[in-house]
Amino acid sequence: MTINETQDEIIEEFALFDDWADKYEYIIDLGKKLKGLPEEQKTEDNIIKGCQSRVWLNARFENGELFFDADSEAIIVKGLVNMLIRVLSGHTPNEINAADLYFIDKIGMTSHLAQTRSNGLASMVKQMKNYAIAYGLKA
Repeated sequence: MTINETQDEIIEEFALFDDWADKYEYIIDLGKKLKGLPEEQKTEDNIIKGCQSRVWLNARFENGELFFDADSEAIIVKGLVNMLIRVLSGHTPNEINAADLYFIDKIGMTSHLAQTRSNGLASMVKQMKNYAIAYGLKA
């Protein structure tokens, strides 16, 4: 599935909910489903700077594609990063860097998140794209 196909799928899922209380509940459910990281990967090197809650992001490069794993102390943040992983994981560095992550605006995330969470979401995207740049240079 392409990055845009996955984004469109997420947009369709959020369209099923009438209000933001239900959308937040769905994000919390996504957070509960996030596999997380083993303790040994919850290092200072894997912490995303700029997030209100601690968020750890790990990337691995396999067969030309980048895969992400993450964890957070905050359940909503876990749901947000789970969506980003769903959209970007399993794609080439070039695909990730070229991606326009329009689903964030389309589901109303930018207008319904507190400023600190919105900044954290932007930091997560930036770090994922930074990994794509770094692994793209190695490929």
